Amino acid sequence: MIFKEFNPLDDKMLQIIDNEGKVVNPELMPDLDDETVIKAYKEMLFERVADEMAVSYQRQGRMYTFPPNQGQEAIHIAAGMNMKENDWLVPAFREMGVMLSRGVTMKEIFLYYNGNEQGSNFSDPRAKHVLPIAISIGTQYQHAAGIGYSIKYQGLDEVVFPFIGDGGTSTGDFYEALNFATVWDAPVVFTVQNNQYAISVPVAKQTKSMNLAVKSVAAGLPGIKVDGNDFFAMYLAYKQAREHASSGKGPVLIEALTYRRGAHTTSDDPTKYRTKEEEEKWGLADPLIRLKKYMDAKGIWKEDEEKLIAEKKKDVDKQFLEAENFTPYPLSDVFDFMYVDMPEDLKRQKAEYEEFLNWKENRK
Repeated sequence: MIFKEFNPLDDKMLQIIDNEGKVVNPELMPDLDDETVIKAYKEMLFERVADEMAVSYQRQGRMYTFPPNQGQEAIHIAAGMNMKENDWLVPAFREMGVMLSRGVTMKEIFLYYNGNEQGSNFSDPRAKHVLPIAISIGTQYQHAAGIGYSIKYQGLDEVVFPFIGDGGTSTGDFYEALNFATVWDAPVVFTVQNNQYAISVPVAKQTKSMNLAVKSVAAGLPGIKVDGNDFFAMYLAYKQAREHASSGKGPVLIEALTYRRGAHTTSDDPTKYRTKEEEEKWGLADPLIRLKKYMDAKGIWKEDEEKLIAEKKKDVDKQFLEAENFTPYPLSDVFDFMYVDMPEDLKRQKAEYEEFLNWKENRK
């Protein structure tokens, strides 16, 4: 098992291909045929295109705040390809590719980021075990541990895949979830997407630990640090982690070492806290570039990429227009169904918002 070979106490990192797409650990290369590798790249490319277009829509004033995913696609697609039909996805807010792999549509994601709760009512049957996006930092790990306990109690063949950022490891929820899941041998594959910054706070100012995977040691579960920009390394880690969790041996913690290429959200300015040189250095480790170089070296990539990107852009734009022209979210759904008898503070809020809407309408 890779968890013994890459003990986080030794600060070793699982890597299979380097920045040039060359295989550096051939004995660890997962058994994937060329079609599967091409499929993975296409899914990563779709996430990249959709992500860039989402940022563009927000900049045009057509969508609210959005958290870019650029640079973390290898983690997302590798996770999605290893999840079984009845497994659970418990996302934070930067897991767009995993959500897409589970049947969530870009239309639903766009609805969510336009403030419409219908964006959390996933229509695809494959998304039946996908929880809504969690903006509150760390809370989703508690939910995942509880779901894992329920699965263990019922004797089901399911595994939970929750995600958190490096900043989330500074919350109490993170440690409580690891402890609970380990005590009860819950089938949970915890992922920490270490993209170097919790908004503007670097990892070095969050923890003195040599890495984030080592935080598994005190809780008593296997942990591993993985090159999060290496699709093959992430695929192998998720494959073995799921096998471990589903066999009744309890949870696993994966630290995916990556880099957020964009801003924390579209309301953030990363130039205030990181350098252009750092961004350029991490740009050389871009997960799409690395996988593309691997495919080119093997001669398996035959697609017209510009044509492929154009098709994906057309698809994303179609889904955005559907979301943009979706039925307005009913005001009553926001206020009327939280309590049997609406308290006075909510009545005031509703009245104030109705006044705002009337003002807005009269301006036209």
